[in-house]
Amino acid sequence: MTDTRQKSNYVYFKEIQTRWKDNDIYGHVNNVSYYSYFDTVANCYLIERAGLDIHNAKEVGFVVASSCDYFSPIAFPEKITAAFRVNVIGSKSVEYGLAIFSEKHDLACAVGRFTHVFVDRATQTSVVIPESIRAALMAAKS
Repeated sequence: MTDTRQKSNYVYFKEIQTRWKDNDIYGHVNNVSYYSYFDTVANCYLIERAGLDIHNAKEVGFVVASSCDYFSPIAFPEKITAAFRVNVIGSKSVEYGLAIFSEKHDLACAVGRFTHVFVDRATQTSVVIPESIRAALMAAKS
């Protein structure tokens, strides 16, 4: 089984600056902010590598499931690295593997996954993943 906390098991990375508002009263980044980081790295991959036009594409991905496991805290003003890979790809959906790495730790501070179902933007009904997006997702398959 792949160790999801190892950086070498991911294929795409995005540096993200934590923000003051990400911290909670306990002095670390609140759990909900991790989902924002995950969404950022996944959509950057789709835009940069798959050519997704988030404003005009006929087909877009809707998140239908997500989860996250937390291992060590991060806090503002740390810079983090969000990591991306594809765990599973079907005809209409894809599960991403995601991780957050701190400058202070070698292993991921958090590991998550979420599933995109591709839908027709106008009708919001599921559709087959467009071939150009599928090719980019297959390139990120772990």
